[in-house]
Amino acid sequence: MLKKKSGYVVAVAGATGAVGQEMVSILEERDFPISELRLLASERSEGKKVGFRGRELTVRTLAKDSFKGADIALFSAGASRSIEFAPFAAADGCIVIDNSSAWRMDPRVPLVVPEVNPHALTDIPKGIIANPNCSTIQMVVALKPIHDAAKIKRVVVTTFQSVSGTGMKAMDELMQQTRDLLNFHEIKTKVYPHQIAFNCLPHIDSFLENGYTKEEMKMVHETHKILDPAIKLTATTVRVPVFRCHSEAVNVETTIKLTANEARAILSAAPGVVVYDDPSKNLYPLPVESAGTDATYVGRVREDESIENGLNIWVVSDNLRKGAALNAVQIAEELIK
Repeated sequence: MLKKKSGYVVAVAGATGAVGQEMVSILEERDFPISELRLLASERSEGKKVGFRGRELTVRTLAKDSFKGADIALFSAGASRSIEFAPFAAADGCIVIDNSSAWRMDPRVPLVVPEVNPHALTDIPKGIIANPNCSTIQMVVALKPIHDAAKIKRVVVTTFQSVSGTGMKAMDELMQQTRDLLNFHEIKTKVYPHQIAFNCLPHIDSFLENGYTKEEMKMVHETHKILDPAIKLTATTVRVPVFRCHSEAVNVETTIKLTANEARAILSAAPGVVVYDDPSKNLYPLPVESAGTDATYVGRVREDESIENGLNIWVVSDNLRKGAALNAVQIAEELIK
C-alpha cells in the first residue's frame, strides 16, 4: 500500500491510446488525489496536448527515467513496452498497475479486480500489479457473488467482444468498412483477417495448439488465479461489429441449487453489479446503453433446465472502462485507502 498523501505523482504510459485516454478521463471524474500527472507515450505523440482539470498537459516520450519521483504508474502501452519499462518504474519506487498481458500470470504479480480479490494487494513483491483481461474482469465481477453463495463447479462462456478491445485502428476499420459497404465500395481489411463490419469473427488473438485462442485461455487461467483454480471453465471468444462494450453469455453450474430469483437478489447486492432484468418489458443489458458507464450489468438470469444446479446469465460492460481503465484506477484507489 502507498503512504498517505494529499496528492500523488501519477504517470500514465500509453496516454494517447484508447485506454490511456480513458484512464486520464476517469482520474479526473473520480477526483483522484493527484499533485502531478505525467502523460507518456511513443515518440510520435511527443508534444501532443491533453486536457486535464482545466489545463493542457503535454505528452512526453516514454523513457527509462520517466518515473523518478512518481508514486503510481498506470500502463496501457502494450505488453512489450510494459516488459521493457515497468521494471524501471518499480525500481524507482513507483507502483505499476499494468493493463497488458505481460505480467498477469507471473506468480509474484497480483492479478486484481477490486470487487473480487482486493486482498491480493497486500503482497506486491515486484512493485507491479496486473489488470486482468477485459473479458475476464466483467465475468468474475458477476461470478464472485454466485461463487460465494453456491460454489461454482463449471462455467461455459461465449463472449461477444467489441472492436475497441483491439484499439483505435480497429474502431477506425469498422467505421470505414461500414461506410464502404453502404456505398458499395471495395472492402479493405488491415486489422482483422476478415471483414468485421456486419460480421462476427470467432477469432480473438492467435490460435494455440489445443485449438483455442490465447484470449480464450486467458479467461481460463485468469479466472483460476483471481477467483478459484478449482472452477472448470471453457470459453469461446467472438469479435463482433460493436464499437464499445463486451457482452457475454455465461452458463454456470454450482454445487448448491440457486433459483433465478435467488441469483438476482445475490447479484443485486454485489459491488459493481447492476441487475437489469425484466424480459416482459424487453429490459436486459445492451452495449449501446452500457457504453460510457462503470457498472457490470447482468440480465437474462434464468435456470438452466438441462442440469440440476445451473444458471444462465447475460453480462455486459464497457471494456474500455471497467474492462481496462476504470479497473486500473480502482486498484490505485485501493492502494491509497
